[in-house]
Amino acid sequence: MMTGKIVALVDGSIYSHSVCENAAWVAARTGAQIELLHVLGRRDSAEASDLSGSLALGARSALLEELTQLDEQRAKLQQQRGRAILEDARAVIAAAGVTNVTARLLIGDILELAAESEADAEMIVIGKRGEAADFTGRHLGSNIERIVRASHKPVFVAARAFRAPKRFLIAFDGGASSIKAVQHIAASKLFAGLECRLLMAGRSTPELRGKLDEACVQLNAAGYDARADITAQAPEAAISELVEAEGIDLLAMGAYGHSHIRNLIIGSTTTEMIRSCRIPVVLFR
Repeated sequence: MMTGKIVALVDGSIYSHSVCENAAWVAARTGAQIELLHVLGRRDSAEASDLSGSLALGARSALLEELTQLDEQRAKLQQQRGRAILEDARAVIAAAGVTNVTARLLIGDILELAAESEADAEMIVIGKRGEAADFTGRHLGSNIERIVRASHKPVFVAARAFRAPKRFLIAFDGGASSIKAVQHIAASKLFAGLECRLLMAGRSTPELRGKLDEACVQLNAAGYDARADITAQAPEAAISELVEAEGIDLLAMGAYGHSHIRNLIIGSTTTEMIRSCRIPVVLFR
């Protein structure tokens, strides 16, 4: 069950609207409160920069004062813009029928502030790409990878356009995070009543097939009519094909699977799914 709060990160990008709609959908189904969070980097704060080092010898003090005032004005405008982003986000959520919403404008590192906010939260909702994303490429927003890696709570990665989910797919690899995903889904109101599919792709062993059977039993006991498939295809290809072929609306998976990548990015299959799937992805650690 989810009766606490969810944290929705909004940044003014084209994904912010979808973040709000998805957060409203989660809140409506679970009874959770929404906390909207917009973070300004410290460079955008009201702290004036020391510009003296960039002035040539003999520059008039009036110029330094003017530059300082411009810097302070820029910071004020950034804060005004942040408040406007939060007001717009609140309006989107209210239009979806959810009124239990708070909003916070904070200054600092987004990773640190997201970690603080998630301490008493049940889920984080974030857009696939941020305001500064390069939409001509396939790179994820850097903050997504940082937040997913650091978060101890499920992270809901919103797609560009919102569509209320009717069927979801669990990408199951037998790892601890995918088992946790099944346990969470079985106990949560969020997925109740949705059509459930499981897929295990890639290397398969009797032990992994046994874990898949256990996952189906657990989900069926929770009221789902869970169907499971096993394929020898690579996970990235198999998941993408099933999502397209069966009109899957929501993908649930572990943030780390059996991938050996452990450095600055999340597991390779996870990263590829967020990049390639045009549907929301819920990640479990």
